[in-house]
Amino acid sequence: MKNIYIGLMLILLFSCNRKESNKIVNLGLNPNQIQLNGAVHDTLRNAHPNKIFKNKMTDQELIENIKLAINPKFKDWVLFRNGTYIIFDDITKVKNIEDESIAMMKEFGPVFAGGPAGDFNTIHLTKTEGWIVAGHGYGMYTYVSPSEMQNTSANDLEVGLYGRSKRDLDGKNPEIIYINKSK
Repeated sequence: MKNIYIGLMLILLFSCNRKESNKIVNLGLNPNQIQLNGAVHDTLRNAHPNKIFKNKMTDQELIENIKLAINPKFKDWVLFRNGTYIIFDDITKVKNIEDESIAMMKEFGPVFAGGPAGDFNTIHLTKTEGWIVAGHGYGMYTYVSPSEMQNTSANDLEVGLYGRSKRDLDGKNPEIIYINKSK
């Protein structure tokens, strides 16, 4: 159990503060790796800093999975490049959905060590494969597909950390790929 917490702290430090990545390198890992439960894992970033490694879904596949993941009563939502989406309860109170969602993503998306953005909850989906990772920021969720996970039997912690890292990427470079509006 202690290794999980050490791994979690390394992930948190690595994903939040680039200066801390030198400590990971000094542990014998390259800057694109972390150690969790004694095993070395690649991080989410590959050669392009705004892309997710491993079997990235097409935009259309992502949209279709999220449509199945969202409760149908919610009609107004915005999807970002790495799978984070924001649901709006009452779109009539929003002047510009694009501006509002980008502002929310910049505020609640990035993960900072010791802050509430590091907390998460993993939700198993029933209408499609995968998980939703919920956390800091009302109405903000991140979809994680099983095809994105290196471990075919990933647990809630691994999925949650992965989803949180995807949300961090969306928060640092918010790029809207789809808007679903009721009106």
